[in-house]
Amino acid sequence: MRVLIEVVHIAIGLAAAYGIAWLAAWSYPRATGDIWLVTYVAMVAVVLMGVGPLRRAYAIDRKRLARAGRKESRNG
Repeated sequence: MRVLIEVVHIAIGLAAAYGIAWLAAWSYPRATGDIWLVTYVAMVAVVLMGVGPLRRAYAIDRKRLARAGRKESRNG
């Protein structure tokens, strides 16, 4: 579940960056190329900054599932 939350956070960050860039490019057409270049760099940064929390969330979920599996095998 934590992994899903982290993936959603990354997706929201990417959508926000895209939306801001689209509005910026629309409002200042002369700099459209530069705006999108900076946006792509920012999107890569959003993904890279999300990798650490995503790995931690995966480890926590994995431990929780392993613990639940052991409890189930004892009771089953």
